[in-house]
Amino acid sequence: MKRPRLPVTLFTLLILGLVLALAFLYLKTVIGQTANYALSRDLIGHIKQLNAQWETEVLKSRIAITHDYDPLVLPVQQINRLWSRFDQVSQQEHVDPQGWQASHQAFLAAFQEKADLVERFKSHNSVLRNSLAFLPTAEDDIQVRLAGLDDAQRLAQQSIAIDTYDLLLSSLEFAQVSSDDKAADILVGLNKLAVNKQRLPEAMHEPVEILSNHVSVILREQPMVNQLLEKITSIPVAQRLDEINAQLNSDQLQADLQDQKSLQYLLVFSTLLVLLILYLVFHLLRSYGVIRRVNTALQSANEHLEQRVEERTHELKEAQSELLHAARQAGMAEIATNVLHNVGNVLNSVNISSELLGRTLRSSKAQGLGKAMQLINQHQGDLGQFFTEDEKGKLLPGYLNQLVEAIASEQQGMSDELAQLGRSIDHIKEIVATQQSYAGASRLVEPLRVNELIDDALRMNSGALVRHQVTVVKDYAEVPEVMGDKHRMLLILINLISNAKYAMSDLDEQSRTLTIRVRVLEGRTLRIQVQDQGEGIAAENLTRIFAHGFTTRKEGHGFGLHSCALAAMEMDGQLSVHSDGPGLGATFTLDIPLIDAENPTWTH
Repeated sequence: MKRPRLPVTLFTLLILGLVLALAFLYLKTVIGQTANYALSRDLIGHIKQLNAQWETEVLKSRIAITHDYDPLVLPVQQINRLWSRFDQVSQQEHVDPQGWQASHQAFLAAFQEKADLVERFKSHNSVLRNSLAFLPTAEDDIQVRLAGLDDAQRLAQQSIAIDTYDLLLSSLEFAQVSSDDKAADILVGLNKLAVNKQRLPEAMHEPVEILSNHVSVILREQPMVNQLLEKITSIPVAQRLDEINAQLNSDQLQADLQDQKSLQYLLVFSTLLVLLILYLVFHLLRSYGVIRRVNTALQSANEHLEQRVEERTHELKEAQSELLHAARQAGMAEIATNVLHNVGNVLNSVNISSELLGRTLRSSKAQGLGKAMQLINQHQGDLGQFFTEDEKGKLLPGYLNQLVEAIASEQQGMSDELAQLGRSIDHIKEIVATQQSYAGASRLVEPLRVNELIDDALRMNSGALVRHQVTVVKDYAEVPEVMGDKHRMLLILINLISNAKYAMSDLDEQSRTLTIRVRVLEGRTLRIQVQDQGEGIAAENLTRIFAHGFTTRKEGHGFGLHSCALAAMEMDGQLSVHSDGPGLGATFTLDIPLIDAENPTWTH
């Protein structure tokens, strides 16, 4: 019985070796470098497109179609990112390694030279565009001041008005089509203007000098910008990419020849594998009796295993009961944590309102009323004479009128702040009451003015927004009155605005702008977006940002966004986030289905 084991073991090892060889050959021929070559060519093509787009943006900046220089910086970053990826996927062997390295270095040198020229172009073109934009204003200033002269002076200086206008037209024409003749005309105009300036009044010298300075800047910068533009377009970046692409094609041709050889070996090994498998099948059929005995032993072992499974099942049920109890305790703790977090956000607004009320009371104009009455009491016996002859008495009625207006304004401000304080306190009570929804309590649906609700959330965060110098941009579309859960939506908005403010707290030189958009999609969905220019979110954190306890801030707790996501789900809505990566800001989007006013209920 032991003799067949040696051949079976030997043939098994042979089959295993053949399978491994076939797998290696298959991976080498099918999955190998072909995909890398295709991906490398795609990356080269994309880089060429970005290079062409880059040159287009330079031309747009040259002719002042766009005044934003970000499109001149973005292609550099994108090309660098694509080139890094290209270097990673093109590490295979090459037919001409030295030529491949030379092509790489040539492209990098051309790309760096072009980037340096673009930076110089941005600097000079910015100065040029600034002078071109200010030129009409400077000329208008001269014309206005000439018009303010008397008739005799204006008639004497009429030629200067014509000269300045001609100089303006010549400068604008030179900015469009530069030539030596036009430059000479401008120099003549500048000299004439410098001579005629001496005949003008002293007040006219400054605007004339301003116009002359801007014309001189245009005369200096325009040829330099044109020269840089010619150099930029002459850099052979696309040609260097074509050379790299040609080498990729040569490498792929060599790889295809290697794949053909691998396919031949694959055919031979496949034939041997089939023959060995057939032999083993014949040998296994003869071992049927052994297999039956093994099956009998397995059946006995299976019966014993079922008994052990029943015992383990009983143990698992007991453990499950304990886990359910622990989960209930954890759920109660999570609810309490969410309540405390959301109440804390609103308490910031309550503290601000109470501080404003206290400050208003401490500096109230009503104190002046006591001083006025003290003067009146001192002259009770001669009030008529006091009001008509005394200097203080004459001023007292006007002072009292101003005091009445000031006290009325203070009362209105305090009334508005008390109303805001009341709304904040009502929101705190609603946050606590909202948790009854987990016990089956009904939700309150009422008519809402979405834009006013967002303004309330901004007011509750106004102190922090002002303290962090955040500029709020409101992009509100026309949204009709909708039915919704006021306090759940307010809870979400307060948290999103607070998080956006924290995300921009570390910005030093950049502007801190918070944009809030409101739209109605297809008449069925209300969309509110809160966009910041802050620290952004890494791709690996986008799927975890709403998880309970997860936070990217050192001082954060990870409760706010989690409670916001739950509140959105309870309104049959969804809270999502998008970010292009760290340092590129983030946009939180709240989508809530619009509710029929005749049947204002959510169903779950």
